[in-house]
Amino acid sequence: MSAQTAAVVLSDRGIARCVGSWTLAHLAPVERQLEHIAWPRGMDLVWDARELTAMDTGGAVVLHRILDRLRRQGRHVEIQGLQAEFAALLSRVETQAERTPPVSMIPHRSFLQRLSHVLDERSRRLITGLAFIGESVVVWTRQVASPSRVRWRMVLRSLELDGVQALPIVGLLTFLMGVVIAYQGAEQLRQFGANIFVVDLVGISLVREIAPIIVAILLAGRSGSAYAAEIGTMKVTEELDAIRTLGLSPMDLLVMPRALALMVAVPLLTVYADVLGVFGGMLIAASELQVSFTEFLSRFDEAVALRHFVIGLAKAPVFALIIALVGCYQGFQIQGGVDQVGRRTTLSVVQSIFLVIVFDAFCSILLNWWGW
Repeated sequence: MSAQTAAVVLSDRGIARCVGSWTLAHLAPVERQLEHIAWPRGMDLVWDARELTAMDTGGAVVLHRILDRLRRQGRHVEIQGLQAEFAALLSRVETQAERTPPVSMIPHRSFLQRLSHVLDERSRRLITGLAFIGESVVVWTRQVASPSRVRWRMVLRSLELDGVQALPIVGLLTFLMGVVIAYQGAEQLRQFGANIFVVDLVGISLVREIAPIIVAILLAGRSGSAYAAEIGTMKVTEELDAIRTLGLSPMDLLVMPRALALMVAVPLLTVYADVLGVFGGMLIAASELQVSFTEFLSRFDEAVALRHFVIGLAKAPVFALIIALVGCYQGFQIQGGVDQVGRRTTLSVVQSIFLVIVFDAFCSILLNWWGW
């Protein structure tokens, strides 16, 4: 046994000697030993700690755990020779353990009780979400009635961050989507000699569905998550309380400028994505199907009705509102420490994308039913 190895040496006279270094790096052997050690029956124990060379918090926890177990068995346990600094550390660990309720105190719940708890929690979240939407509507109505209340400088700042700075990634992805759609369609259309119909495929799918969805998903991951993280961090650091103390409304200051900026940025980005996506399709149509740019644009004018562009553009502000409100709502729901920030940020992205796709599916079914 090396000098650093932590161990317990038990004598027949009821004396347990703590030897070695009771630090985190050397605790594994002593923990295994304590699991299998045979303590003498009906005998008080004396713990001799004079050979203890070092002890950190991990070692103090292990020592406290075994002493507590022996005391619960009704034994009288006495520690001798423990250095003052080790005794202080052990005392702090014992004090903290007394404040922590034991696992056995957690009440056992039946299935119905757990189900009731889950339903109560879901109901509470639903009510909180509806209250947030209601407050947003009130603030929005108040600002529309009095535009001077809108913080235009923050709107322009958000427009730059969420709109202008998103141009490269939105343009690149929609251009590639146009390339992929045209390339995959070219393989099938060439077999039937229907090369020109690649224009219908690229134009309608991109303008009506793909471009708005791609923009919304990108902004949900880019801007919605940033809203949740920023507001959540402000809540953790009590900046929101400071804002309220100054007589300002976080809804006016943080939510409405972001929502308004996103409702302007997403439709503009959608038009930009339409152009680049169709351009990507034009390149593939020209190289793979020998459809020239002139033929492509001529067919595009005939095949892609204006209503497809209007439908795609009309969905964009709703997507923006969903992303902004979900991101800000999740930021306000953060409680406790910074560990909640990452969880709520992820949740905001997932919920935004889910709600955007649900709304898009609802629109597709409804418009198809109306013959659009």
